[in-house]
Amino acid sequence: MKKLPRVLIVEDESAIAELIAVNLRHNGFAPIWAEDGESAQRELDAVLPDVILLDWMLPGQSGLQLARKWRADSRTKPIPILMLTARGDEPDKVAGLDAGADDYITKPFSTQELLARIRAVLRRRAPEQAGESVTIGELMLDAATYRVSYQGQQIKVGPTEFKLLHYLMTHSERVHSRAQLLDKVWGDHVFIEERTVDVHVKRLREALGAAGVMVETVRGAGYRLTAQPQRLIQA
Repeated sequence: MKKLPRVLIVEDESAIAELIAVNLRHNGFAPIWAEDGESAQRELDAVLPDVILLDWMLPGQSGLQLARKWRADSRTKPIPILMLTARGDEPDKVAGLDAGADDYITKPFSTQELLARIRAVLRRRAPEQAGESVTIGELMLDAATYRVSYQGQQIKVGPTEFKLLHYLMTHSERVHSRAQLLDKVWGDHVFIEERTVDVHVKRLREALGAAGVMVETVRGAGYRLTAQPQRLIQA
């Protein structure tokens, strides 16, 4: 029997949480509800979900604080986080992404949009299993084992950053516009804005550490991964 993807809903409004849970159950997901950060942590300690739906405004620790906390923990770092927010302004969206969220959805939202976003982050969590390893200079990525290393040292990257790095490494030395990266890395996910690419490139560079200089910004054009970086230009 196929295992249903587990979705942890961290939402203090029971009516909204129940509505989300009902729709998820009807569409092949196994929802778990937590009303605050403390109960969410208990659920995470017990069983790791496949996706976290995290409300921005929560009693106690905010969604932003929880996202940062879970991204800093090696056990929960790989889990995609989708922020639920009533804040539609771009600075708030960017703040959510900077805190570690993979995507965000603004209330009120439709069931179809929510499902599309969840499926999209799950697709990005599981990159193409081509089985190949790609090496550029001293940077190596193995798609089959989901490992990245630089100069022999393993590097931990999040699911979206892994997919982004996989694409850049398999198409190295070429310049890719933000729109091209959205199409190739995020697929047919039409809700993502181009600014999101900048946030994930920044996060990828930070994860790569010394190898971050290999991801270059080509001003006015986009990004490329090169074996011979000139210098690091911040996005």
